[in-house]
Amino acid sequence: MENSGGITASLQGRYASALYELASETKAVTAVEGDLDKLGAAILGNADLAALIRNPQIGRDAAAAAMAEVGKVLGLNQLTQNFIGVLAGNRRLAKLPEVVRAFATIAAAARGEVTAEVTSAHPLSDAQLKELAAKLKVREGKDVKIKANVDPEVLGGLVVRIGSTQIDSSIRTRLNTLANAMKG
Repeated sequence: MENSGGITASLQGRYASALYELASETKAVTAVEGDLDKLGAAILGNADLAALIRNPQIGRDAAAAAMAEVGKVLGLNQLTQNFIGVLAGNRRLAKLPEVVRAFATIAAAARGEVTAEVTSAHPLSDAQLKELAAKLKVREGKDVKIKANVDPEVLGGLVVRIGSTQIDSSIRTRLNTLANAMKG
């Protein structure tokens, strides 16, 4: 399996790669990917959960029990719950957000697609997302899965990140460039 950017060289990449292999063997890649998306969104949306996974004072058993409850609430697949238990047992829950991203990258590469993180000042419509995906497909030569983010500080335009490549056409960057040019 090809992993762009040497993902498996990192700790979180090795965990994500191992999970992908298990999910492939059990034909559960789509379910695990959906579970990890839910889990990633829960970590971003809940400060208590984010603090839990990063708190080194919480013991392995307590962290595993707490994450098992989170898994039940989110309705996670048994493989995903077992994996989170392994992370808790190895005191690696703090790496969970990076594992989620690495797994998504590995799964996308296996499907022959790339993931583009798109940041805009306002939410993009489905038609805009579809048009952007088509343009990025032409540029990349692969199917493009878009993960849209909203950041009002962008002011307008888009910031597109595909792997280590960033295309920044945001108004904020243009204004900063103009301000720097005027300083001389």
